[in-house]
Amino acid sequence: MRLPIIDAAEMTERQQEIASRIAGRRGAVRGPFRVWLNSPELCEKVEALGAFCRFESSLPPHLRELSLLLAARNWDAQYSWNAHVDKAVESGVPAEVVRAIAENREPDFDNDADTAFYRFATEVLRNHFVRDETFAAALAHFGAQGLVDTIGALGNFTMLGMCLNAFQVDLQAGRTPPFPDIRGYARVSAAVAVGAGAPE
Repeated sequence: MRLPIIDAAEMTERQQEIASRIAGRRGAVRGPFRVWLNSPELCEKVEALGAFCRFESSLPPHLRELSLLLAARNWDAQYSWNAHVDKAVESGVPAEVVRAIAENREPDFDNDADTAFYRFATEVLRNHFVRDETFAAALAHFGAQGLVDTIGALGNFTMLGMCLNAFQVDLQAGRTPPFPDIRGYARVSAAVAVGAGAPE
């Protein structure tokens, strides 16, 4: 990681308060929260938004996890992908869909709602705009609240990916790089990646 981890003994009272709250809700202060604690007020708000997007959103649980994977792949955020890929499958995202997204292939969904969600999310992430027909299909399935919650999730998980990559948050011990075109914190060709070892 590009910033030193703030030791508990060095934390301000406010940082200690927020770190304790995060550890109580999430089990420990890990990954991006070690970065965000450098700005404790931001950290508190980011943690609250992330908790809403993951646990309280109007979207069904598998689409909450899918939104995280889509944003993670869009930003090549290996840490968040590794942290959530198993949760996504357990929540109902098909393993083949997960593989396709990791490999930058178009996934096949077995229902119209998930297809509409995927198209809406990927259009806004990749193209920055959403076509009228894509918007209408997603609105029909998820309603206004669902689409607003989708944008909130994609925005939150985009910020997460930017944080992880800019500060080069270390991958979890024992986890391999999930994307064939990324090694360490750099893009490589797929051909080179096939013979590449673990990231530096």
